[in-house]
Amino acid sequence: MATTDAEIELVRALVASIPRGRVATYGDIAAAAGLSTPRTVGWIMRTDSADLPWHRVLGASGRPAAHLRGRQLRLLAEEGVPIRDDRVDLRAARFPFPEPPERPPATG
Repeated sequence: MATTDAEIELVRALVASIPRGRVATYGDIAAAAGLSTPRTVGWIMRTDSADLPWHRVLGASGRPAAHLRGRQLRLLAEEGVPIRDDRVDLRAARFPFPEPPERPPATG
């Protein structure tokens, strides 16, 4: 199933809502957007996030991707995000998104 423009805009809005000093995982964002997989969030972030606080989005391990590690950890540290051994302390820094609204059942 293709990603809709509405889903892309919802993911973008969720990423934009992560406050300074907090982080979210791809899975957190997928759940908040009602998406079936965090991979969709990753795809959106790769293709349409230059104007977003992309550095506040991490994998479930709390470690940034290797090619982003130095820059991402520096940006997060500047915001006061707790980091230990190149890993964000998700317990302390994770942003709690509101629960997604119930979707009506699909008809078809």
